[in-house]
Parts: sequence; structure tokens; C-alpha cells
Amino acid sequence: MRAARRPHTASAARWLGAVTLASAAALVAGCSGGTSAEDGRTAVRASTSGASGNADAQTTSRIEQAARQAMQTYKLKSLIMRITVDGQDVYTGALGESMTGVPATPAMHFRTGARAFTYIGQTFAQLVDAEKVSLDDPLATWFPDYPRADQITIKNLLNMTSGYADYVYQPELGDSLNEDPYRQWTNDELLAIGFNGPEQFAPGTNWGYSHTNYVILGQVLEKVTGKPMAEVMDEYIIGPMNLTATGSNADTPAIPEPVQHSFTSERADYFKVEPRQALYEEGTFWNPSWTTANGAVQTTDIYDMTTSIQIVGSGSQVSPQMYAAQTAPNLVGFGAKDPTGVCSSCRPNTAAASYGLGVILLGPWITQTKSFAGAAASTGYLPADKLAVSVSMTYLPDAFADGDAINNSSRATFAALAEAAAPGKAPPGQ
Repeated sequence: MRAARRPHTASAARWLGAVTLASAAALVAGCSGGTSAEDGRTAVRASTSGASGNADAQTTSRIEQAARQAMQTYKLKSLIMRITVDGQDVYTGALGESMTGVPATPAMHFRTGARAFTYIGQTFAQLVDAEKVSLDDPLATWFPDYPRADQITIKNLLNMTSGYADYVYQPELGDSLNEDPYRQWTNDELLAIGFNGPEQFAPGTNWGYSHTNYVILGQVLEKVTGKPMAEVMDEYIIGPMNLTATGSNADTPAIPEPVQHSFTSERADYFKVEPRQALYEEGTFWNPSWTTANGAVQTTDIYDMTTSIQIVGSGSQVSPQMYAAQTAPNLVGFGAKDPTGVCSSCRPNTAAASYGLGVILLGPWITQTKSFAGAAASTGYLPADKLAVSVSMTYLPDAFADGDAINNSSRATFAALAEAAAPGKAPPGQ
């Protein structure tokens, strides 16, 4: 069996291991104010589509220069962005094309990725406040037959300290995704892969990112509420947050129109295609059922994504105690790299980059990210300034010549726009 290339995923491990504000600063410093970017194959549109916002002329100029520079640096096909302060539109706009001849717009829909983790964490916070569940409840309360269920708590699952292997990085899933990216996965299939993987560490003794945790948490939510996961999301997230463009699309790969289409070369390594960008195929409707718990796999738009990170980041829907449990840097100083290599995602949490309950903490910023199927997005909230920044992007063929640049692109663009909107306030580097 050929070794599978790891799929691009919403991996907090990459954030914790390589938060590169230097790249973001370079984007801002390198802005030339040019009117177009050319990758040798396809010219990108440099004019902003559907731009709105109350930013002054100087701030608008900085934002648009940073966005244009990101288009050029990361060879983006499209970039949708939104910046708000206290919920008020500072700048919303889009650059590039969704498809050839179809300009990207802020109204376009895209997949949420690990935003599902944030929503699951937010739901548990509300249920803890309602005394329907405790963070210290053992998993065995609902699933006694799961491995080490009597040793693993809800909190261990939420903050990635359970020790469960990540099913995403097991060859069985990677090979299957490459061979058939349209396959519909069930929770049980994903958990079987995760449980068959090696134990990363004893529960509560280290930190290691794992999608397996959040599929389990989705199942627990269904047990606690007595409702299917899609209804849980409607009741605790979509309704209370008034997210009018977010939903699970009946657990299908559908995306409502208008769509931010994505194109990718992710399978080039698996199929031994050289150069990688020679295999450039549409990934828009690849089935995302493998990404998290069924019913929590959703699509959204830039407006809902920004609204939801503001609500989670402000703590407005949960108690101060649960807000602190979710978003305070409680894991700083905890965790270590695994010298044996069994847990490749194990690493220390630092003041610059740590993990909360379903959120990535970059200094004072509360954030989340996703990257797969040729699309990436990052969103974050700075509580002290009530500042929210969100980006969603897709790529031109030549972007896939450099995998490291792909992995860094959405977080660096997010940080560059944060710096442009509020100089000196961007997330810290490592």
C-alpha cells in the first residue's frame, strides 16, 4: 500500500507549532498598492467585490493593500474577508474569482471545518451552565465500552488531553480519502479508525490534537439532549446566534448558492504526479463527512463566521466561569513533544499559542481555522478591542508547489488583516 499524504485539515497542532506573525508582518510591510497579481498562468482580480464598511480611508487602504499582497504571496484564487468592531462592519469584501469569470463575493458559502469544534465547545458550556452535564463527567457515563472511557472526562475530550489517536492521520482514512473523496463516512467508521490507532498518551498527561475527540463529543451531546446532532446545533448555536447562512445541509456535501468554489492539488503526492500543480481538480464538493461528528459538518458564510466568533469570544452566552474554562490560557505550560514519535501532534502549550475548549488561543486572541479540499479559513476575536477578523480563501494552481505556504496562508492573512485594521494588535508570533 502506498503511503498516503496527510490531507489538509483544520489542525490546531500546526497553529501551536508554527504561528508565524513574521509572515503576516511581511505581508503588511510588502504591500505595494499594485493593481494585479500574476502567477504565470492566471491573473487574479485586484478590485474588491461588494466592499462595505465604516473604516476610514487610511485603514481601508491598509486593509486592501494587505489583502492584495496576500493574493500575490499565497497565489490565491479568491479571498473573502470581514472585519468588525463590536459587531459593526469595519471592512467586508472579496478579491479574485470563485470560478473562471465568476468574481468572489462576501455572500458566498463555504465549509466551516473546525468551527464545528468551537460550536461543540460552546454547546457544552451552555449545558454545564444548565447543570445538565459536568466537565468532570467520565466518558463511561454514556459510552462505557469505549477505550479508557472510565479515565477520560468531557474536559479531556474538549481540550485535547484524552490521548485518543487522531483518525485523520491513520493510513486507513488517508488512503480512502485519496481514492474516493466523495465517500460518506459515519461516526462509527471514524471512531473505529481512531480507536485502532495507538494510544497517544495516558489520559490527562499530555496534549495532542485529535479529531476523534470531537466525534465522541458529538455522540455525547446526542445522548445528553436526546436529539440528533443537527438539531442540537440548531437549538444551541444557529438559533441563539442568529446564524442565517449556517447549516448541515441534511448531512450531504451540498453547499448553498452562491458558492466559493475550491480547487486543489492535494492528491498529487498520492498519485505521484509531478509537478504537483499539474493535478489541479475541483474539491468544492468533496464529501466533508470525515471532518467531525455527523450533524456538525456545516457550511456558512463570512458574516455568520464573524458573528459566531464574536459571540464565543465575548462570552455573552455563557457564565463567566464557563467563559474562563473555554477561553482562558489554562493549558499554558502543559504538554510536551513526544520523543518516541507516537504522538506527532503532542507539544507544549505556550502563552503565544495554546488550546481552550474548542478554540485556539493566540495570545489574547480567540481563534479557529480550517484547511482542506483546496480551501482554507481563519477567524478570530480580540476581546479587549471587540475586534473580529475572518478570512476564507482558495488557491491558484501554482500555490500547491509549496505545501508549507499553503499551510501558513490563512493564518498569516488573518494576522496581516488584523494588523492592518488595528496596528500593533495582531496575534503574537512564536
